[in-house]
Amino acid sequence: MAARPLTIIEKIWNAHAILEREDGDTLLWIDRHYVHEGSNHGFGQVAARKAEVARPDLTFGIADHYVPTRQRESRGASAEIRNMIDLLEQNTARHRVSLFGLDDAQQGIVHVVMPEQGLTLPGLLIVCGDSHTSTHGALGAYAFGIGASEVAHVLMTQTIWQKRPKKMRVSVSGQLPEGVSAKDLALNVIAGLGSGGATGHAIEYAGDAVRALSIEARMTLCNLSIEAGSRLGIVAPDEKTFAYIEGRPHAPHGELFERAVEEWRKLPSDEDAVFNAEMAFDAAAMTPTATWGTSPEQALPIGARLPDPADIEDETKAQGVRAALEYMGLRPKMAMSDISIDRVFIGSCTNSRIEDLRAAAAVLAGRRAVVPGLVSPGSMLIKQQAEQEGLDKVFVEAGLSWEASGCSMCVGMNGDIVEPGQRCASTSNRNFKGRQGPGARTHLVSPAMAAAAALTGRLTDVRPLLAGRKP
Repeated sequence: MAARPLTIIEKIWNAHAILEREDGDTLLWIDRHYVHEGSNHGFGQVAARKAEVARPDLTFGIADHYVPTRQRESRGASAEIRNMIDLLEQNTARHRVSLFGLDDAQQGIVHVVMPEQGLTLPGLLIVCGDSHTSTHGALGAYAFGIGASEVAHVLMTQTIWQKRPKKMRVSVSGQLPEGVSAKDLALNVIAGLGSGGATGHAIEYAGDAVRALSIEARMTLCNLSIEAGSRLGIVAPDEKTFAYIEGRPHAPHGELFERAVEEWRKLPSDEDAVFNAEMAFDAAAMTPTATWGTSPEQALPIGARLPDPADIEDETKAQGVRAALEYMGLRPKMAMSDISIDRVFIGSCTNSRIEDLRAAAAVLAGRRAVVPGLVSPGSMLIKQQAEQEGLDKVFVEAGLSWEASGCSMCVGMNGDIVEPGQRCASTSNRNFKGRQGPGARTHLVSPAMAAAAALTGRLTDVRPLLAGRKP
């Protein structure tokens, strides 16, 4: 009997399954475990059990969430933060775990550095104590975030118990119009699915528009998968994937690379593979998009008007809109382009790669911002490359602050925050209440849209500002 056609999700899962319990949970082998300052709790549990890290060679540490982007010699905005950075260094040294620390020339955000270093590869099962681990799915890896107790379990066993997810395919056909980015695509998908629309599922992204995306753009798309409730997002590897990986420091080299590519070519979903759910989107219909509320699903095209709770029959949904408008200080039915901005942030694991910085610089070149902003590249290597290309000068001459690498203003826990009541156009991934600081108001946008907002002081359609320019 012929084997049943399988999705890429099933192929990777099956290859890592060790055993399955009667309740359906499966013990999975972990190929890569990425740890950062927030993983110190997991190391603490290891110490409390007087245990050891099972596979230090498959564990990689990085300092990113709490590191300062300014005055790095201070090693943090407070003694508490400095202690977290020091503790990560101590824990990784104690257990012989490789660390991209604060003083490392290759330091950066975990979801930027690990693909950059060639540690993230197709077919691997990857975990990290961070929800946006789904980013690594852009390279065809099965990657998801885990909690503190799970971090400890992986450290001590190199395995994790998981329930097999349902499978969803999100197909995006057509071609993205000029001035419309992967961030806009992702926000449209989240708005279409809803913040819980993919709960219990793993998403495979497919279609012409997805294939046309660069690997960096696919990372943006996969990064935002969990904002629709998905466990993870993944794109099947292709020639772009192999070209991106080849030659990177930790990737296979020579004959090993060629043999790896042969295996990676087997990963894409079989032609007749069955998914539990299918969603389709038309890329050609998408326009520059921004969020207006307190959830990534509350996103609209820049030319739209805000919803009016009075027009919504479902009282629960109406109340949600009412609460979001109140927190954000906005009026029903006002135009998206009338929303004023106090500052901008360009960075985070969603949009801080060289491609993102080029897109923002293309808008800002030769122009002056009317509101302040902070630009934080995703890694120190990206910072170096951007400076070699002169992008730093573009940002500084436009009036923005060019800083070092880290999670920065995305999480507001490292000294980079949005002041209470201020409104920020941000290239990050979450616009929850207080995400960028207590009382902060966040509008999620693409790098080009953030640059446009910096120039005008409001949410602005970037397309006219891009006329005759290319990143």
